[in-house]
Amino acid sequence: MAKRDYYEVLGVGKSATEDEIKKAYRKLAMQYHPDRNPGDKESEEKFKEAAEAYEVLSSPEKKAKYDRFGHSGLHGGQDYQGFNDVNDIFSHFSDIFGGSSIFDDFFGGGSSRSRTRQRSTGTPGSDLKITLKLTLEEIASGTTKKIKLKKYVTCSICGGTGAKDNGSFNTCSVCQGTGEVKQVSRSLFGQFVNIQPCHNCNGTGKVISSPCSNCHGDGRVNEESTEKISVPAGVSDNSYMSLKNQGNAGRNGGPGGDIIVVFKELPHEYFVREGDDIIYDLFISFPEAVLGAEVEIPTLNGRAKLKIEQGVQAGTFLKMREKGIQHLNRHGAGDQLVKVNIFIPKKLTQKEKELLKELAKQPNIKVPQ
Repeated sequence: MAKRDYYEVLGVGKSATEDEIKKAYRKLAMQYHPDRNPGDKESEEKFKEAAEAYEVLSSPEKKAKYDRFGHSGLHGGQDYQGFNDVNDIFSHFSDIFGGSSIFDDFFGGGSSRSRTRQRSTGTPGSDLKITLKLTLEEIASGTTKKIKLKKYVTCSICGGTGAKDNGSFNTCSVCQGTGEVKQVSRSLFGQFVNIQPCHNCNGTGKVISSPCSNCHGDGRVNEESTEKISVPAGVSDNSYMSLKNQGNAGRNGGPGGDIIVVFKELPHEYFVREGDDIIYDLFISFPEAVLGAEVEIPTLNGRAKLKIEQGVQAGTFLKMREKGIQHLNRHGAGDQLVKVNIFIPKKLTQKEKELLKELAKQPNIKVPQ
């Protein structure tokens, strides 16, 4: 029997986006899912047909070959091997049928054919958010900061279990040690099983009979902690980095949260940042602009000398290469751009006025017409 066109199977056009293809497959899979149509061979075949179409059209490489050569461009080669049965589909699309799949809202977390649930070891800890203030000099080359903060840390007495000793645990009476509870419901579409972590033991399968005297069964205590933060060069204002598992410790051995470090750039006395470049406003006198000069200016690494060519115009930018901020996660640095400004005095002595009036009569001083 000839295979139907994959686009026809999913009910989409050739210009359909990846999301549109996925939504179309989701709709058909929900309609013909075996759990929804128990014993219906026709629905099972349509379920397999939709899965076959989705496997090809969801892959850019396979889709391109199919668009060009049709079914003959795929079958008989290594690009597509097909599915033997429904279980094969669940295994192949484990990322879709398990975990945060497109079927979660209907099938309660995925199919029991392919998904196994890991027993929880406790309640995860929460994240901590801190703001770290940095000078432009610290941002330019990177720095290491030490900060103190209050957070939950794993109890040193019980090692995070929350129990007095290894013999202070009893099997949970609600889940009988499995760490899971099942809820079975029936409808017109068949039987559905919803599996969730046991609320009585938080998914551990055990309850504490004799809690630790230090943490009182929590598995963690609140203490002041010193954290070392390595800040890479080139970070920007309001950007952030995460320190994995360094936030609040989880309860009863649960995984720790993260520390979210938000960077705050402090205003600088001399410089304005423009990406990885820095801008410095230089003021020179009229004679220095006309005759040229050598001036000393600040940089992020101390002071440096800069040569001013004669006849420089106001508003000119002079570039000091790689005197700016190091690029984030790559070699090189930005530049220091020096903007030339001509200083105009507001008050003059009588002699200075006379000299300027005499100078103004000279032909090379006048503005060209």
